[in-house]
Amino acid sequence: MNTSEQRKLAEDFRKLHRAPPILLLPNSWDPMSARIFEAAGFPAAATTSGGLAWALGYQDGEKAPWPEVVAATHRIAKAIRVPLTADIETGYGATPDALARSVTDIIGAGAVGVNLEDGTPNPQEPVRTIDDAAARIRAARAAASAAGVPVVINARVDLYLKHVGDEATRFTETVRRAEAYLAAGADCIFVFAVADINLIKKLTAAIKAPVNVVGRAGGPGLKALEAAGVARVSIASGASMVVMSTIQRIAEELHQKGEFDILKASITRVEAQKLFARN
Repeated sequence: MNTSEQRKLAEDFRKLHRAPPILLLPNSWDPMSARIFEAAGFPAAATTSGGLAWALGYQDGEKAPWPEVVAATHRIAKAIRVPLTADIETGYGATPDALARSVTDIIGAGAVGVNLEDGTPNPQEPVRTIDDAAARIRAARAAASAAGVPVVINARVDLYLKHVGDEATRFTETVRRAEAYLAAGADCIFVFAVADINLIKKLTAAIKAPVNVVGRAGGPGLKALEAAGVARVSIASGASMVVMSTIQRIAEELHQKGEFDILKASITRVEAQKLFARN
Protein backbone atom coordinates (compact mmCIF):
# COMPACT_ATOMS: atom_id res chain seq x y z
CA MET A 1 0.00 0.00 0.00
CA ASN A 2 1.42 3.39 -0.94
CA THR A 3 0.95 6.59 1.03
CA SER A 4 -1.74 8.00 -1.25
CA GLU A 5 -3.80 4.80 -0.93
CA GLN A 6 -3.39 4.82 2.83
CA ARG A 7 -4.30 8.50 2.99
CA LYS A 8 -7.49 7.76 1.06
CA LEU A 9 -8.39 4.97 3.50
CA ALA A 10 -7.80 7.36 6.41
CA GLU A 11 -10.06 9.98 4.85
CA ASP A 12 -12.73 7.35 4.18
CA PHE A 13 -12.48 6.18 7.78
CA ARG A 14 -12.84 9.73 9.10
CA LYS A 15 -16.02 10.22 7.06
CA LEU A 16 -17.55 7.13 8.68
CA HIS A 17 -17.58 8.99 12.01
CA ARG A 18 -20.11 11.53 10.77
CA ALA A 19 -23.15 9.82 12.26
CA PRO A 20 -25.83 8.99 11.43
CA PRO A 21 -25.56 6.22 10.51
CA ILE A 22 -23.63 4.97 13.49
CA LEU A 23 -20.29 3.26 12.82
CA LEU A 24 -20.16 -0.27 14.21
CA LEU A 25 -16.62 -1.61 14.40
CA PRO A 26 -16.15 -5.31 15.14
CA ASN A 27 -12.70 -5.91 16.62
CA SER A 28 -10.51 -8.52 14.96
CA TRP A 29 -7.34 -10.23 16.10
CA ASP A 30 -6.02 -11.95 12.97
CA PRO A 31 -6.51 -11.87 9.18
CA MET A 32 -9.22 -14.53 9.31
CA SER A 33 -11.46 -12.66 11.75
CA ALA A 34 -10.87 -9.37 9.89
CA ARG A 35 -11.80 -10.92 6.53
CA ILE A 36 -14.94 -12.48 7.98
CA PHE A 37 -16.06 -9.10 9.33
CA GLU A 38 -15.20 -7.38 6.06
CA ALA A 39 -17.05 -10.02 4.04
CA ALA A 40 -20.12 -9.49 6.23
CA GLY A 41 -20.26 -5.90 4.99
CA PHE A 42 -18.61 -3.81 7.68
CA PRO A 43 -17.07 -0.65 6.14
CA ALA A 44 -14.04 -0.62 8.43
CA ALA A 45 -12.16 -2.92 10.79
CA ALA A 46 -10.46 -2.57 14.15
CA THR A 47 -8.04 -4.63 16.16
CA THR A 48 -8.53 -5.67 19.77
CA SER A 49 -5.44 -5.44 21.94
CA GLY A 50 -6.62 -8.35 24.08
CA GLY A 51 -7.58 -10.68 21.25
CA LEU A 52 -4.42 -9.89 19.31
CA ALA A 53 -2.18 -10.39 22.35
CA TRP A 54 -3.83 -13.71 23.21
CA ALA A 55 -3.49 -14.89 19.61
CA LEU A 56 0.23 -14.10 19.86
CA GLY A 57 0.53 -15.98 23.15
CA TYR A 58 0.66 -13.11 25.65
CA GLN A 59 -1.55 -11.40 28.19
CA ASP A 60 -3.28 -8.13 27.34
CA GLY A 61 -1.88 -4.88 28.71
CA GLU A 62 1.13 -4.26 26.43
CA LYS A 63 2.62 -7.64 27.35
CA ALA A 64 2.96 -8.67 23.69
CA PRO A 65 6.28 -7.46 22.22
CA TRP A 66 5.71 -4.39 20.10
CA PRO A 67 7.41 -5.80 16.95
CA GLU A 68 5.04 -8.77 17.08
CA VAL A 69 2.02 -6.45 17.46
CA VAL A 70 3.17 -4.39 14.48
CA ALA A 71 3.74 -7.52 12.36
CA ALA A 72 0.33 -8.93 13.30
CA THR A 73 -1.36 -5.63 12.46
CA HIS A 74 0.40 -5.60 9.10
CA ARG A 75 -0.92 -9.08 8.31
CA ILE A 76 -4.46 -7.94 9.10
CA ALA A 77 -4.14 -4.76 7.03
CA LYS A 78 -2.87 -6.75 4.05
CA ALA A 79 -5.82 -9.15 4.22
CA ILE A 80 -8.54 -6.50 3.95
CA ARG A 81 -9.42 -3.57 1.72
CA VAL A 82 -11.39 -1.51 4.22
CA PRO A 83 -9.78 0.96 6.66
CA LEU A 84 -8.13 -0.57 9.73
CA THR A 85 -7.77 1.14 13.09
CA ALA A 86 -5.38 -0.34 15.66
CA ASP A 87 -5.82 -0.53 19.41
CA ILE A 88 -2.32 0.27 20.66
CA GLU A 89 -3.40 0.68 24.29
CA THR A 90 -1.34 3.44 25.94
CA GLY A 91 0.93 3.67 22.93
CA TYR A 92 3.81 1.35 23.83
CA GLY A 93 5.95 4.27 24.93
CA ALA A 94 6.83 5.82 28.29
CA THR A 95 7.35 9.26 26.73
CA PRO A 96 5.58 11.22 23.99
CA ASP A 97 8.58 10.71 21.72
CA ALA A 98 8.49 6.95 22.25
CA LEU A 99 4.73 6.93 21.60
CA ALA A 100 5.31 8.88 18.39
CA ARG A 101 7.68 6.14 17.20
CA SER A 102 4.97 3.55 17.92
CA VAL A 103 2.43 5.53 15.90
CA THR A 104 4.90 5.76 13.03
CA ASP A 105 5.39 1.99 13.21
CA ILE A 106 1.68 1.19 13.21
CA ILE A 107 1.04 3.53 10.29
CA GLY A 108 3.82 1.68 8.49
CA ALA A 109 1.90 -1.53 9.20
CA GLY A 110 -1.12 -0.16 7.32
CA ALA A 111 -3.33 1.26 10.09
CA VAL A 112 -5.25 4.48 9.48
CA GLY A 113 -6.50 4.94 13.02
CA VAL A 114 -5.30 4.36 16.58
CA ASN A 115 -6.80 4.02 20.03
CA LEU A 116 -4.83 5.74 22.79
CA GLU A 117 -5.73 5.22 26.45
CA ASP A 118 -5.14 7.70 29.26
CA GLY A 119 -5.27 4.97 31.91
CA THR A 120 -2.19 3.42 33.50
CA PRO A 121 -1.48 0.06 35.18
CA ASN A 122 -0.41 1.93 38.35
CA PRO A 123 -3.17 1.80 41.01
CA GLN A 124 -1.63 4.84 42.69
CA GLU A 125 -2.04 6.81 39.45
CA PRO A 126 -4.87 5.08 37.55
CA VAL A 127 -5.02 7.78 34.87
CA ARG A 128 -2.41 10.15 33.48
CA THR A 129 -2.63 13.84 34.16
CA ILE A 130 -4.47 15.78 31.48
CA ASP A 131 -1.26 17.55 30.44
CA ASP A 132 0.63 14.28 30.06
CA ALA A 133 -2.16 12.56 28.14
CA ALA A 134 -2.64 15.59 25.87
CA ALA A 135 1.11 15.77 25.16
CA ARG A 136 1.01 12.14 24.04
CA ILE A 137 -1.90 12.85 21.69
CA ARG A 138 -0.02 15.82 20.23
CA ALA A 139 2.96 13.54 19.64
CA ALA A 140 0.73 10.99 17.91
CA ARG A 141 -0.76 13.67 15.68
CA ALA A 142 2.69 14.99 14.80
CA ALA A 143 3.86 11.48 13.89
CA ALA A 144 0.82 10.97 11.66
CA SER A 145 1.40 14.32 9.94
CA ALA A 146 5.04 13.44 9.37
CA ALA A 147 3.98 10.13 7.81
CA GLY A 148 1.53 11.92 5.53
CA VAL A 149 -1.45 9.88 6.76
CA PRO A 150 -4.30 11.71 8.58
CA VAL A 151 -4.97 8.89 11.02
CA VAL A 152 -8.10 9.01 13.16
CA ILE A 153 -7.00 9.29 16.79
CA ASN A 154 -9.55 7.77 19.14
CA ALA A 155 -8.65 9.12 22.59
CA ARG A 156 -9.85 6.81 25.35
CA VAL A 157 -10.91 8.30 28.68
CA ASP A 158 -10.63 5.69 31.45
CA LEU A 159 -12.18 7.50 34.42
CA TYR A 160 -15.28 5.29 34.44
CA LEU A 161 -13.24 2.13 33.87
CA LYS A 162 -10.91 3.00 36.76
CA HIS A 163 -13.69 4.40 39.00
CA VAL A 164 -11.84 7.67 39.46
CA GLY A 165 -13.82 10.22 41.49
CA ASP A 166 -17.54 10.19 42.24
CA GLU A 167 -20.25 10.18 39.58
CA ALA A 168 -20.54 13.97 39.28
CA THR A 169 -16.82 14.74 39.18
CA ARG A 170 -16.20 11.78 36.87
CA PHE A 171 -18.57 13.23 34.29
CA THR A 172 -17.14 16.73 34.53
CA GLU A 173 -13.58 15.47 34.33
CA THR A 174 -14.39 13.23 31.36
CA VAL A 175 -15.73 16.22 29.44
CA ARG A 176 -12.72 18.33 30.46
CA ARG A 177 -10.35 15.63 29.28
CA ALA A 178 -12.27 15.25 26.04
CA GLU A 179 -11.88 18.95 25.31
CA ALA A 180 -8.14 18.83 26.05
CA TYR A 181 -7.61 15.74 23.91
CA LEU A 182 -9.53 17.22 20.99
CA ALA A 183 -7.47 20.40 21.23
CA ALA A 184 -4.33 18.24 21.18
CA GLY A 185 -5.33 16.53 17.94
CA ALA A 186 -7.74 13.72 18.78
CA ASP A 187 -10.69 13.11 16.44
CA CYS A 188 -12.95 10.86 18.52
CA ILE A 189 -13.45 10.39 22.26
CA PHE A 190 -13.75 6.86 23.57
CA VAL A 191 -15.51 6.80 26.94
CA PHE A 192 -14.82 3.29 28.14
CA ALA A 193 -17.04 1.29 30.52
CA VAL A 194 -20.25 3.32 30.25
CA ALA A 195 -23.53 1.52 29.59
CA ASP A 196 -26.26 3.69 31.12
CA ILE A 197 -28.11 5.23 28.19
CA ASN A 198 -28.94 8.45 30.06
CA LEU A 199 -25.30 8.98 30.96
CA ILE A 200 -24.32 8.28 27.36
CA LYS A 201 -26.81 10.92 26.19
CA LYS A 202 -25.28 13.46 28.57
CA LEU A 203 -21.79 12.64 27.34
CA THR A 204 -22.62 12.93 23.64
CA ALA A 205 -24.39 16.25 24.29
CA ALA A 206 -21.41 17.65 26.20
CA ILE A 207 -18.58 16.36 23.98
CA LYS A 208 -18.41 18.25 20.71
CA ALA A 209 -16.91 15.41 18.68
CA PRO A 210 -17.73 11.82 17.72
CA VAL A 211 -18.12 9.63 20.82
CA ASN A 212 -17.16 5.95 20.89
CA VAL A 213 -18.62 3.45 23.38
CA VAL A 214 -18.36 -0.32 23.73
CA GLY A 215 -21.26 -2.56 22.78
CA ARG A 216 -21.80 -5.25 25.40
CA ALA A 217 -24.22 -8.11 25.86
CA GLY A 218 -27.12 -6.85 27.97
CA GLY A 219 -26.34 -3.22 27.20
CA PRO A 220 -28.12 -0.75 24.91
CA GLY A 221 -28.54 -1.87 21.31
CA LEU A 222 -27.24 -0.09 18.24
CA LYS A 223 -30.48 1.83 17.56
CA ALA A 224 -30.62 3.13 21.11
CA LEU A 225 -26.98 4.18 21.00
CA GLU A 226 -27.47 5.97 17.70
CA ALA A 227 -30.51 7.78 19.09
CA ALA A 228 -28.38 8.78 22.08
CA GLY A 229 -25.91 10.51 19.78
CA VAL A 230 -23.13 7.91 19.72
CA ALA A 231 -21.07 8.01 16.51
CA ARG A 232 -19.00 4.86 16.91
CA VAL A 233 -19.44 1.52 18.68
CA SER A 234 -16.79 -1.17 19.04
CA ILE A 235 -16.95 -4.53 20.78
CA ALA A 236 -13.44 -4.61 22.27
CA SER A 237 -12.33 -8.20 22.91
CA GLY A 238 -15.92 -9.50 22.89
CA ALA A 239 -15.78 -11.50 19.66
CA SER A 240 -12.38 -12.98 20.43
CA MET A 241 -13.60 -14.21 23.81
CA VAL A 242 -16.72 -15.76 22.24
CA VAL A 243 -14.47 -17.61 19.80
CA MET A 244 -12.23 -18.70 22.68
CA SER A 245 -15.26 -20.00 24.56
CA THR A 246 -16.32 -21.96 21.45
CA ILE A 247 -12.88 -23.55 21.22
CA GLN A 248 -13.09 -24.29 24.94
CA ARG A 249 -16.39 -26.13 24.41
CA ILE A 250 -14.89 -28.09 21.52
CA ALA A 251 -11.93 -29.05 23.70
CA GLU A 252 -14.18 -30.17 26.54
CA GLU A 253 -16.47 -32.15 24.22
CA LEU A 254 -13.59 -33.94 22.51
CA HIS A 255 -11.74 -34.64 25.73
CA GLN A 256 -14.72 -35.82 27.74
CA LYS A 257 -16.76 -37.67 25.10
CA GLY A 258 -14.35 -38.51 22.32
CA GLU A 259 -17.08 -37.72 19.77
CA PHE A 260 -16.99 -35.32 16.86
CA ASP A 261 -20.56 -34.04 16.40
CA ILE A 262 -19.59 -30.66 17.82
CA LEU A 263 -17.56 -30.08 14.65
CA LYS A 264 -20.69 -30.10 12.46
CA ALA A 265 -21.57 -26.44 12.98
CA SER A 266 -18.77 -24.91 10.96
CA ILE A 267 -17.88 -22.87 7.95
CA THR A 268 -16.92 -25.07 5.02
CA ARG A 269 -13.40 -25.35 3.70
CA VAL A 270 -14.58 -23.89 0.38
CA GLU A 271 -16.02 -20.87 2.17
CA ALA A 272 -12.82 -20.42 4.15
CA GLN A 273 -10.73 -20.59 1.00
CA LYS A 274 -12.94 -18.00 -0.72
CA LEU A 275 -12.20 -15.49 2.04
CA PHE A 276 -8.58 -15.39 0.94
CA ALA A 277 -8.88 -16.13 -2.78
CA ARG A 278 -8.16 -12.54 -3.77
CA ASN A 279 -4.85 -12.61 -1.87
